Amino acid sequence: MTRKLTPKQQRFADEYIKSGNAANAARKAGYSKRSARSVGQENLTKPDIKRYIDERMAEIASKRIMDATEAVELLTRIARGEEKETKVVATQFSVSEVDVPADLKTKIAAAREILKRYPGDDKLVKAQIRKAEAEADIAEAKAKEARSGESNEGQTLIVDDVGGIEDEDAGS
Repeated sequence: MTRKLTPKQQRFADEYIKSGNAANAARKAGYSKRSARSVGQENLTKPDIKRYIDERMAEIASKRIMDATEAVELLTRIARGEEKETKVVATQFSVSEVDVPADLKTKIAAAREILKRYPGDDKLVKAQIRKAEAEADIAEAKAKEARSGESNEGQTLIVDDVGGIEDEDAGS
């Protein structure tokens, strides 16, 4: 059962959101100057006030802060030339504003930013994948060896990232 805040508590919470200072928020909300510090701290521990502050902060954050999806969508619109930019064009007789798509340099920069987030043919990523696969192959071979109870001490284990696992001494 959620209790509604008193007008004074709501003013306190709203002032606290603005300043981040509990004592100042308490004074501005109408609490006495002598008790503002303790009342401010006490109000921050009350579940209803805390919930109200948390909800308002989440609301503010969601409205003001761009999320990753929005950022990629904006970059995509720029790269496709869908996002327009207002430029001022001055002639000998007049000054006017014209909406134009991004220039080629800006479109390329937007495309690069998008590709950073979706590495498709990145050599570093491929090398990291090869390394992880090789480590997995080695671990698998060691686990197989441990299960079979055979020891290959003194033998060289060759891991071929194209084929499988070869035992150098097996063919001799």
